[in-house]
Amino acid sequence: MQEQFLKLCEEFLEYLWEIRGYSETSIVTYEIALKQMLDDSYLETEDGIVTLNITPFRHKILKNSKKTISKKLSAARSFVKYLNEQKNMHVIIYPNESIKVPKTLPKPIEQNYIEEVLESANLEQKTIITMLYGLGLRISELSQMRLEDIKDEWVQVHGKGNKTRELPLIPRVRSIINTYLDTYAPKKYLFEKNSAPLNSAQIRYKITNIFKSHGIKTTPHQLRHSFATHLLNNGARIADVSELLGHATMATTQIYTKLAESKKLEEYLKAHPLNQKS
Repeated sequence: MQEQFLKLCEEFLEYLWEIRGYSETSIVTYEIALKQMLDDSYLETEDGIVTLNITPFRHKILKNSKKTISKKLSAARSFVKYLNEQKNMHVIIYPNESIKVPKTLPKPIEQNYIEEVLESANLEQKTIITMLYGLGLRISELSQMRLEDIKDEWVQVHGKGNKTRELPLIPRVRSIINTYLDTYAPKKYLFEKNSAPLNSAQIRYKITNIFKSHGIKTTPHQLRHSFATHLLNNGARIADVSELLGHATMATTQIYTKLAESKKLEEYLKAHPLNQKS
């Protein structure tokens, strides 16, 4: 059974790459975690139910940081979910307790840096950046965006959990989209190649390259972080930002308010006379 699961692991990694659009770095991270997990776990079958006992694996990774442990366990749970949903197997992972990891503040990109990159970007790059930053999209949402989803003043976004939300198109975003459509004339998807949508990895590559040329290390998700942070810093209501981001609850959006508070504190310390160097 161990050999069977190693083969299923390879199929899972191919699924993450080809279907889910995971980056090469993420695939390697998953591969290392899953092979380590399979080497240090037990497989038991009873009445058609496979129990993946990862107790030895959990003990072995105890010396890792909480964040690393959490990522490794998350990879294991994702693999089991894939087996149950995609392979119609009945697999139980044991034990299945999560490791709580303190949330870190997202790192937004300064607006002037985004504007600097937009000035030198080609039309395709400019459209991608504008959509992510101007609408706060997830990269997966942008990858699957169809032409029929784009209206005159609104765009319909198909997000996590098959939830749909409508986002307003500000004139600058609408103008760039129009120019892009006139130039590239896509058939079905906004960003496509050979009638198929560009996957997340392809879009991520285009973004990281243009920012890297300006000496800025960034990810597409940081543009989403920047969208939320800049709106809150400029007085937008948290309830509205939460709705625009497609968060299930406002609690998820709260982390951005902490970032805004942190920024305010930083500016306060810079400005206060008692904190000036004598």
